[in-house]
Amino acid sequence: MNIAIIGLGLMGGSLALSLKKIDFIDNVSGYDHNKEHQKQAIQLNLVDKILDIDEIKKCDVIFLAIPVDGLISMMDDLVGVSKETTIIDLGSTKSKIVASIPQEIRKNFVAAHPMTGTENFGPSAAIEGLYTNRVVVICDLEDSAKHQQTVAKKIFKALGMKKYFMGADEHDRHAAFISHMPHAISYSLANTVMNQENKNNILALAAGGFRSMSRLAKSSPNMWEDIFRQNKGNLLEAIELFEDELTKLKQNIKNDEWDKVHSNIQSGKKLHDIFD
Repeated sequence: MNIAIIGLGLMGGSLALSLKKIDFIDNVSGYDHNKEHQKQAIQLNLVDKILDIDEIKKCDVIFLAIPVDGLISMMDDLVGVSKETTIIDLGSTKSKIVASIPQEIRKNFVAAHPMTGTENFGPSAAIEGLYTNRVVVICDLEDSAKHQQTVAKKIFKALGMKKYFMGADEHDRHAAFISHMPHAISYSLANTVMNQENKNNILALAAGGFRSMSRLAKSSPNMWEDIFRQNKGNLLEAIELFEDELTKLKQNIKNDEWDKVHSNIQSGKKLHDIFD
């Protein structure tokens, strides 16, 4: 099985490292619009070689690991692939991506979102094992052809991923609360502190709590601007509901309603009962 990965940053590069360990995959090639990323991907041995789009279209499986706006923009370039070709996108939003797939390649296409990543980006951020034991959400799989369904499931299983299936609209609403809103909060938290505190105070006083909550603010601005744009409606709903919760806590503190503050904290603490 010949694999091509378009986008050789954290997600694509890490995927390449893991795919190269799978016995039924013969070679892993790639492409990135950034020439420096292409060079780094070869130097870091992430991919075997760099292909152009015409060569990529001849591969058995094509992974799209690029920002979601760019992903939509390049779909027309993939029209004309063989009926046996499997195209798998790894975008963090799904509804607009699915709606944008040209009808000619809809059966080729598998819409997936691996729930993994780090705050770092670029080929040098790639790490082997990023996908192992992580969830991959596969959306609207019934619209993919049987061959493409089988290929995608086989690859995700070989990567050691846990597969979940849902509709694209359902995915985007859940992702807004679990992933997209936390990133928005992290950027806002970082900006709030930077606008009030000088660098020396931040370095001296920022302990584990602030570092943990602001870690996501290191993520790629280009990628997250696209995600926020594509999932705007769900993200705004999530932010507004968060604002309601924060306002409630603010009022309890302002009014010295410490029993309610305690109850609020206790309620929030229950979240980690799910994880633990």
